[in-house]
Amino acid sequence: MRHVLYLLFVITAVTSMRGQGDIESDLYLLPDVIFEAASDIADGLEYELKIRQPIDHGDLSKGYFYQKAYVLHRGYDRPTVMVTEGYNLRRHRPYEITELLEANQIQVEHRYYGASIPDSLDYDYLNMTQATQDYHKIRTLFDEIYSGKWVSTGISKGGATTIVYKHRYPTDIDVAVPVVAPINDEYEEDRIYKFLDTVGSDDCRQKLLAVQREILSRRDEVIPLLRYFTKGAKAKYDYLDFEQAFEFGVLEYPFSFWQWGADCDDIPSTDVVTDTLLEHFLQVSDLTFFADRAMKAYGSHYYQSAEEYGYYGYETDDLQDLLKTFEPGERPHAAFTPDKMAVTFDPSLLKELNQWLAKDAHQLIYIYGALDTWTASAVPYNDKVDAEWFVLPGRSHADARIKNFSTSDKARLVSTLERWLDMEIEQE
Repeated sequence: MRHVLYLLFVITAVTSMRGQGDIESDLYLLPDVIFEAASDIADGLEYELKIRQPIDHGDLSKGYFYQKAYVLHRGYDRPTVMVTEGYNLRRHRPYEITELLEANQIQVEHRYYGASIPDSLDYDYLNMTQATQDYHKIRTLFDEIYSGKWVSTGISKGGATTIVYKHRYPTDIDVAVPVVAPINDEYEEDRIYKFLDTVGSDDCRQKLLAVQREILSRRDEVIPLLRYFTKGAKAKYDYLDFEQAFEFGVLEYPFSFWQWGADCDDIPSTDVVTDTLLEHFLQVSDLTFFADRAMKAYGSHYYQSAEEYGYYGYETDDLQDLLKTFEPGERPHAAFTPDKMAVTFDPSLLKELNQWLAKDAHQLIYIYGALDTWTASAVPYNDKVDAEWFVLPGRSHADARIKNFSTSDKARLVSTLERWLDMEIEQE
């Protein structure tokens, strides 16, 4: 009996000391977590984790997979930032809000992307109900280590994931900071068409249309050159045949132009030689985005878009006389589902999410770029919730970031975080 009591004493003592001493020892004590040796970075410690997750959180008999994550440890007395990646996790890096708060960070790869894929890829379990349960499990595990304030953030689809996570588990996160995060209204997001018809100047939009028409008009000269480019890029086109991929690339051109912040002054005139025209076109609308390699890499993303997130399509009216692979009046959708599987769109997530955003989504900080195509489906401003919006003039999907805030916006951001997190933020 004495041995049993001693063992219970040791277990209780070790558990009660979590979050007080050695982070590596604390990680050892977490169930369902495997981690690799740390490497020193900046002013913290970095660990790569594999976290055991159920394929179906509602039925553990379906099996498990390991979800990739990184932990940056800076101190038990610091807040913790959960980064909800929307895709695969290519590298570990501190996010802007993590640096601002001098926080710990847990950066999590999305289920069914990158290394976080079950042996049997059943897309029925790729949905935001399961994904947010992944984050909730991680949040619960690390509550044993980090007991301070929690912030979540993500960029683009990762930012949308942050919003859904905050909605589904509001007490997990004190403040959410989604960056350039689209929340659509429906399967085909019509607001994008209006955005592309009004963004920038009339002159710039007309120049974009002129490039599209000129490339299509030079099809007989352009296609052989693009095939040569494709060979050099080692790209294959079986999901879409090459001519259709070419036309998708032309349709994508204005969307990509505004999304990534291209310069209107760089748009060539229509009388330039074809090589110059194509050099510009391919810098803006990379044709390999429609190649088989990209279709496979983004398969999970396209499935989610077709199943519950919604996505965008392309207007063809101004190009219809020059298009050959689309039916007259067709507005092709950009959700290329894996193996062209038929997916039934379920609008319930977007419906419940948009209702919540309009009335109950408190303590969120939204960051958007005024020129970014995805700002068409930004969470709209309203004064019925305790939230903050930052829409950066002249910025795009790539550079609508805290580092590009004006002095007044940065001050508003800091004061908001200090109020919501009940802490003082030191600035350089």
